Amino acid sequence: MRILVIEDDGQAAAYLLKGLRESGHVADHACDGEEGLEAARGKVHDVLVVDRMLPGMDGLTVIETLRREGVATPVLILSALGDVDDRVTGLRAGGDDYLAKPYAFSELLARIEGLVRRARPEAARTTLKVGDLEMDLLARTVSRGGEEILLQPREFKLLEYLLKNAGRVVTRTMLLENVWDYHFDPQTNVIDVHISRLRSKIDKGFSNALLHTIRGAGYMIRADKS
Repeated sequence: MRILVIEDDGQAAAYLLKGLRESGHVADHACDGEEGLEAARGKVHDVLVVDRMLPGMDGLTVIETLRREGVATPVLILSALGDVDDRVTGLRAGGDDYLAKPYAFSELLARIEGLVRRARPEAARTTLKVGDLEMDLLARTVSRGGEEILLQPREFKLLEYLLKNAGRVVTRTMLLENVWDYHFDPQTNVIDVHISRLRSKIDKGFSNALLHTIRGAGYMIRADKS
């Protein structure tokens, strides 16, 4: 996806841009409302992430202007104003979703992906597949090359998250928040242990590995082109 972030706080923008790029997306940045409005008019982005409180032209004015001009790009509003009335005002201005600060990056990413899915509706998937590895979400089974693989509940959840993000780097923070529901680093090797166990179950005995460690970034599940 190509995402435009309209955010005037340099530190907040840097954090968000880094996370989006680590997740495999193209992220552009505008530091004020006027710059963001011009960039969004190009209609080259899949989603806009707009801070509500911007210098000059505020975020809601940017969104209202885009909607009047017929720009339908999905918009996620970010704001320190999180009361019900604030959220309602943002949505009525033309925002598609509203996330109050501070936020968990994994939730922001999930909301962005949800906006894009709604803009490009697809049939709900009940199976996830990479190469010859297949997960049936209804039967809760996993197989590779036609052979069933038995996983513990946490291993299944870990593999499900990796498969849903196949071909993209999944960071340790994303795993902690989405698989373990931790919003802090417990400073343990819990991820390493589970990744090691999962790798031994889905890759051992097969000629090509699917679960890869991306040094300094995280993990990725993919089928090698070879």
